Amino acid sequence: MGRQQEHGLEGERVYQSWREQLLADSETLALYEEESTKKELWLQLAEARQAAGLTQGEVARRLGVSQSQVARIEKRGYESYTLTSLRRYLEALDAGFTLEVTVRRSVLPHLPKAAGQ
Repeated sequence: MGRQQEHGLEGERVYQSWREQLLADSETLALYEEESTKKELWLQLAEARQAAGLTQGEVARRLGVSQSQVARIEKRGYESYTLTSLRRYLEALDAGFTLEVTVRRSVLPHLPKAAGQ
């Protein structure tokens, strides 16, 4: 194995160790899960629109809004979704998509705190 590959593997090990330590904290894990869910939603909406064979402009006309408003809904990091806006967006796709909301608790067990914490 070459020296560059060894450095890459060591970097991967260091990253995995850091990630495990970071996500061992229940508050950090909850924040991570919340943020990752938000980041996935914009992509799911854009992919659903594309699967329906529609442009942002076509969806905008169906919703009675501007194309820039549809682009904002599909933008990475957008956080102002409402259930109503999501339902209307999917109805505008008219392609059998459904909105499913899941309330979940982290499945990872809470780790006991070390003595003195």
